[in-house]
Amino acid sequence: MLVLDRRDLRHLGRPGHVLMLRVRLRDADGVVRDATLEHGAEPPAGATLVRPIDPPEVWCSGVTYERSRDARIEESGSDVYALVYDADRPELFLKDAGCRRTVGPNDPIAIRSDSSWNVPEPEIGLVLGEELEIVGYTIGNDVSSRDIEGANPLYLPQAKVFAAACAIGPAVYVPEDWDAPLEISLTIRDADGRVLFAGDTSTARMKRTFTGLVEWLIRDNPVPPGSVLLTGTGLVPPDDFTLLPGHMVEIHVPEIGTLANPVVAAADLPERSSR
Repeated sequence: MLVLDRRDLRHLGRPGHVLMLRVRLRDADGVVRDATLEHGAEPPAGATLVRPIDPPEVWCSGVTYERSRDARIEESGSDVYALVYDADRPELFLKDAGCRRTVGPNDPIAIRSDSSWNVPEPEIGLVLGEELEIVGYTIGNDVSSRDIEGANPLYLPQAKVFAAACAIGPAVYVPEDWDAPLEISLTIRDADGRVLFAGDTSTARMKRTFTGLVEWLIRDNPVPPGSVLLTGTGLVPPDDFTLLPGHMVEIHVPEIGTLANPVVAAADLPERSSR
């Protein structure tokens, strides 16, 4: 089911009420249903969280934070990233269509076999409604192969678009104040639970606005309702870090929850349904 209108979600965050989040649950029989959970609540016994929506398309914005600009310049030695950071037109690219590469909470994300430098990119995802307005926020992970993009910016699709290279969830959040910044934290753990990297940022550090990014995305572009636009990352692990099978990536936004995904090699992905 697509999220089409803010009115469909207005009960999730009314002033004076307990904050509720829109989720989807898979019960013990494998049936998926729409639901709401109180903020911080666990799913009912026997149920697991799945993608809160099935976006027909997932788009991404790039170089929206200064930290991301600097990291891309360092990896590539090119000033094209500085130019786009300062330009009116943002970097936009299609990450997925039909949820072929997009997973949900606790599903594995993948790394490419032809890359030796893979990283998560924690981002806020904008859920677009029937009129392509922003109707809610979710968490996104734009998994990327930095060495492929760094070799040549024209390799961007291969660095960004591959099996299980995107995760969204665990919920859709409708804020009372659409202008309030969101805090984002990233924790990466090894197979034994040891922290390999931890960092945090805020959407207050973004160069661009959410509405501005959406305006550019839909300009002369037939984006279908229910799509998600990821808004860029401000969290970049050090250059000597790469994701490996067995790692766990946790992205936390207090208002939305935690999107956690184990890491596997793309060749080892289990077969899964469209959900």
